[in-house]
Order: sequence, then structure tokens, then C-alpha cells
Amino acid sequence: MTASPLPPHLPNDGALFLDFDGTLVPIASTPDSIAVPAQLVALLRELQALLGGAVAIISGRDIASLDNYLQPLQLPCAGAHGAQRRDARGQQCGDAPGDISAVIEACEQLAQAHPALHVEPKQSGVALHYRRDPSLEDLCLRSLQAMLAHRPQWILLRGKRVLEILPLGKSKGRAIQAFMQEPPFAGRTSFFLGDDISDESGFAAVLAQRGVAIKVGSGASGASHRLEGVNAVYHWLQAACTQLRMLNSLRQPAEARP
Repeated sequence: MTASPLPPHLPNDGALFLDFDGTLVPIASTPDSIAVPAQLVALLRELQALLGGAVAIISGRDIASLDNYLQPLQLPCAGAHGAQRRDARGQQCGDAPGDISAVIEACEQLAQAHPALHVEPKQSGVALHYRRDPSLEDLCLRSLQAMLAHRPQWILLRGKRVLEILPLGKSKGRAIQAFMQEPPFAGRTSFFLGDDISDESGFAAVLAQRGVAIKVGSGASGASHRLEGVNAVYHWLQAACTQLRMLNSLRQPAEARP
């Protein structure tokens, strides 16, 4: 693993942005076979309260999928790598620039010929997973590049044994920038945790705002800090809760303390 310093403590004026798969939940062979840690929802709920609501999920998944795994929480979210966004007021924005049902159908036909592939249709794109057979990477890449040859309003995004098609101009970094212009995130120090190539735009956005970019796991990255894996993320977040409780307690007027 590339040497990088451990992240600093999360301050009470922090804005916390979290990737989902590979950061909060271990990556599984297919998107629908993940195991969500039992403590996740309670941990996110407490962090949201301690940070004045400034917690958001920044994921490649659709927002509806995130809500399903995190219910009853409905946090601010950027889904489909920023193609969808729900702000802290619950307002959603983001529309796909045209119909790609033909691309989704072509991906499904490819998966029929190669059963190790998994197609994940999304509201604003499609993901083609080859995790179960990494030797199919070149085939998937050539196929999707051909599908996009005459669709300039869409782009191809590479991830960990997955290729995704999403609208041009959308990214996790732009989603974070949008959140940071709105309450309750505006004026805070941004922290972003992510594990994949698609998170690099988020790291760049956070570092441009003098925030803290935290790469989860191994591999080259532009992030300023690093954690070993999902378990290390949980240890850091739990320590952040402890620290924030103490800081918030010290800020209370003396007469309000028990």
C-alpha cells in the first residue's frame, strides 16, 4: 500500500462526504449481494446530528438503492456518480440526456453470452460489472466504447472491475462542489472518503477547497490521507463520534451541563 498519513480528526465544523461500496460496505461479487454492517445506520444518524446535518453519501448507486439500504435514513445524496443529487431539503435534481435503453439492451445481450457479467441499469446510466471474470475487461471496454461512438452526451467511467456509462459533465467532484455551496455544508471543512477511481474527482474537489481527501484501501490516488479498508473507516468514524460528542459538550453553557 502506498504510504499516506492517517486522516486527522473530524472537526465539529466538518462536512462529511462518504462513498458507499468499498468504503461503508465491503464490495461484493454483485451490487445486490452486499452485506450492510449492522451499526451503519445508527452511526450515520449520530454523525448527522453531531455535524448539524452536514453528512452526504456520494455513490455510484442510484439514490433509491441507497435509501433502501439506509432506511429509515434519507440523507443528502449524490447518486450515479453525481448524475442524481438530493440536497439537504430533500429536493432532487438530475436528468439523463437522452434514452440509452438500446445500450442497456446491448449490455444485457453481452451478459447473456458471458454469464459472469452483471448488468446494473440505473436511472441515469448503466454499469457493466466483470468482477466475477476479470478476463472480460477488454471485451467490455471495447463493447461499451463502440456503443458510445455516436453518443457524445455520454461518457465511459472506469472503476474496480466495472465500467459505467453516465451523462457528460457529471462526477462525484461536481456533486461535492454543489453541496458545498448549500446549507448545512457551506462554510465547513470538507472531508471525503472513497475507494475507487471514480472517487478521484471527489478527492480533487475537496483538496481544491483545502479539505481532507481520504483514500480507502490500496492503489495510487491523489488523496491526501489513507485508511486501510472498511473496518478502518468504521474505527475512524466511531472515533470521530467520540471526539465530536466531547467537543459539543464543551461548547454547551456551563448551566446546561448535568
